[in-house]
Amino acid sequence: MKTIVALLVMQTLLSAAPQILNLWPAKPPGPPAKTEGAERDLTKQEDKLIVGRRIIKLGHVSTPQMHVYLPEKAKANGGAVLVCPGGGFSILAWDLEGTEVAEWLNSLGFAAIVVKYRVPTGHHGNDLNEQGNAPLKVVGPLMDAQRAMSLTRAHAAEWGIDPPRIGIMGFSAGGETAGLTAILRDQRLYSKIDAADEQSCAPNFALPIYPGGFYDKETGGLKPYLKVTKDTPPMFFAMAQDDRVNCLNCTALFTALTKEKVPAELHLFPRGGHGYGLRATHEPVTSWSRLAADWLIQFAKP
Repeated sequence: MKTIVALLVMQTLLSAAPQILNLWPAKPPGPPAKTEGAERDLTKQEDKLIVGRRIIKLGHVSTPQMHVYLPEKAKANGGAVLVCPGGGFSILAWDLEGTEVAEWLNSLGFAAIVVKYRVPTGHHGNDLNEQGNAPLKVVGPLMDAQRAMSLTRAHAAEWGIDPPRIGIMGFSAGGETAGLTAILRDQRLYSKIDAADEQSCAPNFALPIYPGGFYDKETGGLKPYLKVTKDTPPMFFAMAQDDRVNCLNCTALFTALTKEKVPAELHLFPRGGHGYGLRATHEPVTSWSRLAADWLIQFAKP
């Protein structure tokens, strides 16, 4: 009996382990991360707890990867969501806004692909790239997200994913990355390197959760380089009014989507702050995942 239990536990652990793929066959294109030493958890003992628990602050990521979490076959619905953790383009909140989100998505029947994009890249600043469609600090993470999207479609048959039902979500800086990936659609920021890049890098839907980077501080509207059209994919937003990042990042993009008649759902809550992921508090904002689950069923259905 003990042997059988041990085997069952081992089987469960193995099924829960992600498949890990490097995003690039060689050195990643675009602005590099300013790394110092090996990739590692930069969490300190004195760091603030999130809902009473520590988080993994993954830093010095020079080898971007995708960590693929597949749902149980009995639950799988054929949809998939790329997940971009936040961290101010300095670190990745790897568990709070990455692996914990993957577990939630799997429980809903979605495949989850956590994008370990390069960090830190904040030193590249807010000046726009040559194409004028993205700040330099975001270009590397955007390339990683676009590459992950194309690779996901290239592996869709193997992973039981329906290629037209692949979305992207992100938190804070990852929310900016996810939103920009959706806005750019197939405007790939790097030259195609192999057969995987023949697949589209455009998400079919997006969920920017307490994102930054979208609103213009002078006008309060959308930043002028962000070009929303009728072909921009549907989006879901959740944020608190007292978020230090500013909820105008959600309202500006939501307004632009509304003008183009793109389906969008916006949830603003009076309190809740920033950086809670899926961890529940007494604040109503942390109920956003229940609303998002209903939305996902609508916009990622077969």
